[in-house]
Amino acid sequence: MSKLTGFFKDVGSEMRKVSWPRRKELTRYTIVVLSTVVFMAVYFGLVDLGISRVLEWYIAL
Repeated sequence: MSKLTGFFKDVGSEMRKVSWPRRKELTRYTIVVLSTVVFMAVYFGLVDLGISRVLEWYIAL
């Protein structure tokens, strides 16, 4: 049990050393991540649609 207590004390000590982002940085990072996710979802959706159409056309021959 003392190992577990020591572990959580060490975790708390390390968390105090972390350099947390400011609100403005966090907002900017969040916007970058969300826009990247949306872009990639649209990109892969269009690629999937294109491949599906090509396969449907090829199978219909």
